[in-house]
Amino acid sequence: MIARRSFVGGMAAVACVRARAQPAATRVWRVGLLRPTTRPAVIDFMSMEVVLPRTLAELGYVEGRDLVIETHYADDDIARLPELARALAASRVDVIVAVTASAVRAAMQATSTIPIVIWGNFDPVQMGFARSLSRPGGNVTGVLISPDGTLAAKKLELLKEAVPAGKRIAVLGPADPMVLQVQLPELKRAASALGVELVVVTVRGRDYARAFDEIAQAKPGSVFVAATTYFLFDRKQIIDLAIRHRLPAIWEWREQVIDGGLMAYGTSLTARLKLVAEVVGRILKGTPAGDIPIEQPTTFGLTLNLATARAIGLAVPRALLLRADEVLQ
Repeated sequence: MIARRSFVGGMAAVACVRARAQPAATRVWRVGLLRPTTRPAVIDFMSMEVVLPRTLAELGYVEGRDLVIETHYADDDIARLPELARALAASRVDVIVAVTASAVRAAMQATSTIPIVIWGNFDPVQMGFARSLSRPGGNVTGVLISPDGTLAAKKLELLKEAVPAGKRIAVLGPADPMVLQVQLPELKRAASALGVELVVVTVRGRDYARAFDEIAQAKPGSVFVAATTYFLFDRKQIIDLAIRHRLPAIWEWREQVIDGGLMAYGTSLTARLKLVAEVVGRILKGTPAGDIPIEQPTTFGLTLNLATARAIGLAVPRALLLRADEVLQ
């Protein structure tokens, strides 16, 4: 009996030690992604859907193990964003990544406690989303594509330099009014200083062919493609139409020029998207969103695609070529 009790007691002790040695159940973190666009048929290598989970995995948060990303698409109907934001808040995600100013506004209306990471091309202070860029306060932080929300004036200046004879420039904008609400005032001031006329054409739904028919009727010398993730998904359609109409166009990101756009002045989109994931990682580790400075880019580059210039019959001025940081042949 004594031996048996010793054996049982020893086994209990071993079981106790083993129980203490077992790792605690892994917490599953939940990140909500709020997008005004439709779900892409093919996931783009430089989309948020790819870069966010890949970078979070590098930080130790692996989708399917201890990370769930719940993506809500508004299917190009921004009126649905408030409903989708409320659904994310009700599901108690740990962070909401809100893409575009309209999504940020919807998320902020849905929750004042869940951290919100903004991503877009706008001024969050001017729009009332943050107290300042260095100390946004509340439950908001994030990453901006451009300084102070926009590089519109600089890009318009470069487009005029590329097509000096052009007195009319078409502005291609999405149906989301908040995109042009941010960029258009600066564009108008720059156009006045440059002595050019702006013709604004808004894409209805995803009918880019119709939008370019409207642009062609206005007979502009070039096209300013508004900086928006709407046009990131559909860049190939826009690039092909611009080439077909033999229209020089300026974009926001070098990746769009790599895919055939004529020129871009801005940052690397992929690098900026990685920052979004890094900010999310900081929040998951416990840093309050309002204490994390909103990330602004500080370096910009001009990228030119000479193959596209040849395709549309544009002779790029030598002075512009010399200013380019990257020239694709």
